[in-house]
Amino acid sequence: MNTPLDPRTGMPVVAMVGGGQLSRMTHQAAVALGQSLRVLAAAPDESAALVAADVQLGDHRELADLRRLAEGATVVTFDHEHVPTEHLRALEDAGHRVAPGSAALVHAQDKLVLRRALAAAGEPQPAWTEVATVHQATTFADEVGWPIVLKTPRGGYDGKGVFVVDGPDEVAGLLEQHGTLLAEERVAMVRELAAQVARSPFGQVAVWPVVETVQRDGVCNEVYAPAPDLADELATAAQELAVRIADSLGVVGMLTVELFQTADGVLVNELAMRPHNSGHWSIEGARTSQFEQHLRAVLDYPLGSTEMTAPVVVMANVLGGAAADQTWDGPGIDERVHHLMAHWPDVKLHWYGKGQRRGRKLGHVTALGAELTEVRSRAVAAARYLADGVVDPAFAFDEEH
Repeated sequence: MNTPLDPRTGMPVVAMVGGGQLSRMTHQAAVALGQSLRVLAAAPDESAALVAADVQLGDHRELADLRRLAEGATVVTFDHEHVPTEHLRALEDAGHRVAPGSAALVHAQDKLVLRRALAAAGEPQPAWTEVATVHQATTFADEVGWPIVLKTPRGGYDGKGVFVVDGPDEVAGLLEQHGTLLAEERVAMVRELAAQVARSPFGQVAVWPVVETVQRDGVCNEVYAPAPDLADELATAAQELAVRIADSLGVVGMLTVELFQTADGVLVNELAMRPHNSGHWSIEGARTSQFEQHLRAVLDYPLGSTEMTAPVVVMANVLGGAAADQTWDGPGIDERVHHLMAHWPDVKLHWYGKGQRRGRKLGHVTALGAELTEVRSRAVAAARYLADGVVDPAFAFDEEH
């Protein structure tokens, strides 16, 4: 079967399921590489649909829409994991290249499948069990101690579908609402880390420095690259763990391994098989961004250098804040961007073009430098100004300008 290419350019057509900001930033990388990105978006005002030239409106849960997206594409890939696994198998059976394939992606779609695979491979993870009754949950809690963490096996992201419960009464309500759940011990962690690796069909891998991720209310707020004060041996162990998982599962494309750092090492929390929030820093902070690398990997191109462009890189998410409220009477977003660029000219902004509401990921900023405290202060101040219209006193605007 001949590899489908764009007849206008002679270059690949990458079809990406999902029209969010990950797809939008992948589109930016595709432009530089000469590749055509086709996007399946749910609505014309989704983040990627606003900028991509080839947008198909449809539902990722509908096989007919997925078949239409895949027709004539070199490869089908994803900006989220919510496509029904059986639909991916149907695309593969029809001869379409899907990356990552259904056999790999199911481990990012179903947390119970992931836990079983990690257990079979002997990889480090929290104590866990599958629970369908209150008795099963309480028996597990008696072993690991209350509180425990309950997770919906499928569909959760950004803290959704994750519940910390203190006793049987809370368990009963969640089981009634969600059915079978994954129960995990509540890990006594030092912090959260992420290890990212890209893997091509040929088996080439490339890893970035391990980063620290700062979560609030289940949502990533900041990322520090590299993770500060992380021992070289532990950083290497985390990278090797990510490579082993990518190889054993046959991942093609980006893999993010979210990790809990404990007093004894690291434990695997969850996986993402796509570009991920923990890698946004790499756009300016690495020789090859996660978005370009994902395209290289799914097309089986040689992978790019992951060398950092500065000793320290900090990414701060812009989450909808005071300026997203309908009652906001301060400067509009365009004016705030003007101020940001004037006062933090070295901070790089990525605005996603999404409707504003409290807590929503609206964009991110990235700052580079030599010392973490100073670099973080710039990134956080710039992000907070966009979100809330508030300026850190250390960066107070000059009233004369």
